[in-house]
Amino acid sequence: MQAIVATDRAMGISGLRLADVPYPHAAENDVIVQVHAAAFTPGELEWPGTWADRAGRDRTPTIPGHEVSGVATELGYGTTGLTIGQRVFGIADWRRNGTLAEYVAVEARNLAPLSASISHTVAAALPISGLTAWQGLFDHGRLTTGQTVLIHGAAGAVGSVAVQLAHEAGARVIGTGRTDHREAVLALNADVFLDLQHDRLEDIGEVDVVFDVIGGEILDRSTQLVRGGGTLVAVAEPPRVRREDTRSVFFVVESDRNQLAALERRLRDGRLQLLIGAVVPLAQAPAAFDPAHRVPGKTIIEVGNTGA
Repeated sequence: MQAIVATDRAMGISGLRLADVPYPHAAENDVIVQVHAAAFTPGELEWPGTWADRAGRDRTPTIPGHEVSGVATELGYGTTGLTIGQRVFGIADWRRNGTLAEYVAVEARNLAPLSASISHTVAAALPISGLTAWQGLFDHGRLTTGQTVLIHGAAGAVGSVAVQLAHEAGARVIGTGRTDHREAVLALNADVFLDLQHDRLEDIGEVDVVFDVIGGEILDRSTQLVRGGGTLVAVAEPPRVRREDTRSVFFVVESDRNQLAALERRLRDGRLQLLIGAVVPLAQAPAAFDPAHRVPGKTIIEVGNTGA
């Protein structure tokens, strides 16, 4: 089969190429997915798990990409809950070959059924962004109805989903971003937009939850905005400034079939919109990693018939 492979960590993006690689093996509890659409995280070539397995052994050449939508074509021994021919979407393991390929082996627990009304192109944009938003707001931020949440990067792939989920939960939502993000964020039902280029962050006042996807100085300054007993949730880097009267949480998203199913229902019912930017074929995936070629929204790699 064909796949995008990364051959040398030191080469970074320049080491990505389209190559013929062996068909994946279905281990116990695995599903072989024929990939119709996939997505990647721009910084994943810097992750240790991209280059080594759980025992620390080098596994180059490695296949990047961790979000997938496709069709189950083979089930490993002991696999339950899914059937051959079923449309599925989800997340591939961080330390195994990824989804920028014609086929990928994924643990069944990391996949959820996909309705026929949702295209593979759209579904591939959901897993990491959707689960990160869900877990950041509710599992770690403990956001509830009537609370106020500040969401940094509200026009991004994760932030845009977080704005919609928080609004649906009955929270007051403050979204931040650049000047040209204002209309997009307000259209997602944020109550307030704060322009990080021109407005003063400290003028927001106290909030119950801060959900940060930016890091750096914005994350540091946001610590003081959390009211006593509230929570600061970060995904870009661990908070460096902490207060004794608040909770600070840094987390890495985890797959959860029930949460994937809940997000898929919202997408199917029109309660959730995804911001998709470029859609490119598998052969052009290496160029899509280049920051110079990135566009707002999630970049999707089309591998097969994305509407099937």
